[in-house]
Amino acid sequence: MSESSLVVEGLSPLPGASTSASNESSVGTSASGNPLSRKLNKILETRLDNDKEMLEALKALSSFFTENSLRTRRNLRGDIERRSLSINEEFVCIFKNVKEELESIHEDVQTMSNCCQDMSSRLKAAKEQTQDLIVKTTKLQAENQRLEIRAQVANAFLSKFQLTQEEINVLRGTREGPVTETFFKALGRVKQIRNDVKVLLRTNQQTAGLEIMEQMALLQETSYEHLYRWAQSECRTLTQESCDISTVLTQALEALQDRPVLYKYTLDEFGTARRNAVVRGFIDALTRGGPGGTPRPIEMYSHDPLRYVGDMLAWLHQATASEKEHLEALLKLVTIQGVEENIQEVVGYITEGVCRPLKVRIEQVIISEPGAVLLYKISNLLKFYHHTISGIIGNSATTLLTTIEEMHILSKKIFFSSLNLHASKLMDKVELPPPDLGPSSALNQTLALLREVLASHDSSVVPLDARQADFVQILSCILDPLLQMCTVSASNLGTADMATYMVNSLYMMKTTLALFEFTDKRLEMLQFQIEAHLDTLINEQASFVLTRAGLSYIYNTIQQHKPEQGPLANLPSMDSVSLKAAMVQFDRYLGAPDNLLMPQLNLFLSASVKEQIIKQSTEMVCRAYSELYTAVLNPVNEYRDPETILHRTPQQVQTLLS
Repeated sequence: MSESSLVVEGLSPLPGASTSASNESSVGTSASGNPLSRKLNKILETRLDNDKEMLEALKALSSFFTENSLRTRRNLRGDIERRSLSINEEFVCIFKNVKEELESIHEDVQTMSNCCQDMSSRLKAAKEQTQDLIVKTTKLQAENQRLEIRAQVANAFLSKFQLTQEEINVLRGTREGPVTETFFKALGRVKQIRNDVKVLLRTNQQTAGLEIMEQMALLQETSYEHLYRWAQSECRTLTQESCDISTVLTQALEALQDRPVLYKYTLDEFGTARRNAVVRGFIDALTRGGPGGTPRPIEMYSHDPLRYVGDMLAWLHQATASEKEHLEALLKLVTIQGVEENIQEVVGYITEGVCRPLKVRIEQVIISEPGAVLLYKISNLLKFYHHTISGIIGNSATTLLTTIEEMHILSKKIFFSSLNLHASKLMDKVELPPPDLGPSSALNQTLALLREVLASHDSSVVPLDARQADFVQILSCILDPLLQMCTVSASNLGTADMATYMVNSLYMMKTTLALFEFTDKRLEMLQFQIEAHLDTLINEQASFVLTRAGLSYIYNTIQQHKPEQGPLANLPSMDSVSLKAAMVQFDRYLGAPDNLLMPQLNLFLSASVKEQIIKQSTEMVCRAYSELYTAVLNPVNEYRDPETILHRTPQQVQTLLS
């Protein structure tokens, strides 16, 4: 086949065609403009990149067109047709298999359809035959549902308003049978049923409600009786010093609070058991001591009254606190009113057993009169423990607090009796003041006693208001007799000696009281008395100086002079010569004022008192000289040349003496 025939048939020129022939053909056709030329040009202008179908065709062609020769080009159409025929034959073969499979499926579906129609016919026939049976079955099912609902209602009613046999057995129990958590759960169920059955009583089911109520009431009373017997038995076992309150016993008291009588009896049983334990423990602590002898028996310290009484009271304080803790643990779940009062009442009953042995021993200590200081310390100790224990068990009139209060009153009474006895002895035999006019031995001893009492008073743990009340009474018992004794003792002394002795004695009392509290009023009173005696001593010292300096007569005359007596210069011993002679002696005093001191001033216990007397007496001397100076310079008194009589002005004298 020629190349031109390929072109005519719409195929593109094969590779390898002659370039000159194609050029010549192009030129010729272009010139002539015939259709073949236009078709060829169209083919040549076609861009294969945009023609996907052409590209796919060429790709398929390349799979079997491997050799580009004249022979293969001529046979290309036949090859393509043969390949197309082969593909169609293969396609027909494949679809033949599909057709056969579809025919097989069609036969199966047809068979299934026939079976379904047969079954439907048979079911229809069976339904017609069993219609009555289905109706009866439906009725039975509805009846069964109603019966099931009634059974559920009955079961719910029984579970809500009845106990199981196991719960009934637990509540009734045996006489010696234990009580466990299960018992309280069952008892709670009984209470709940009794509350719930009240709903029934408000409906048409009153008969059932009354029967259930009666049944639960009987069962509840039986349960409480069983619980009370068990709790009573448990309380009787709590006789050891260390008491372990079980949870079950606590729950038992919580349950018994609904029965006040049984609740009270159980607390009484507990109190009796603990009372025996506390009494036994107290006697053991007194006579046997702790485990293995540590701590030692309290009776071993009976020679030391304060420690003896203190150890007994400390043991009772600890025991009281422990018993209160036991009761609080026992009643922690109880919610009725008055629980705190119940605790105080039972603790008071428990501790009542130790009151007699405690009272006997403390009375023996107090009556033996160990001394005022020890008695006062014991009194404060009793007051402190009374206050402390009352904080634990309240201020109710328990026997223990009453016993401690009685012992406190007794010790305080004997203490003040001891002070009064000591004070009466002071007045029975009053000592004369010592030669140095200092405090007497009786005063020193009494002040030492007062100091010890006040020291123990300050260190006591008694409340402040109680201590202040005691303080006033103590000072009255001691200070008033002391002041009276000092006054009587100094009654036969001279004025200066008596004042010196009283100042020293009062100063000792003041310095003793100044170390303690609540003494302000007494210190003021003592200071007033000291100042009164100091005024006396100041006057005595000033009079002593004026007498020794020769101015006493002159000063007294000037003070007593009246105008109708005439000029001072005309009075006896008031002339210029007498005044000049007195001024000579006064000048000697101004030169050495320390030489004119009363001997009593060297006997004062306080240097400040001595300095105060010297200072104020010197001021009095200066005032006396100032009056003398004014009188001499007054022309009315007719002194000639007064400057020759008095060489110094009052200011100069004051400067010299200061």
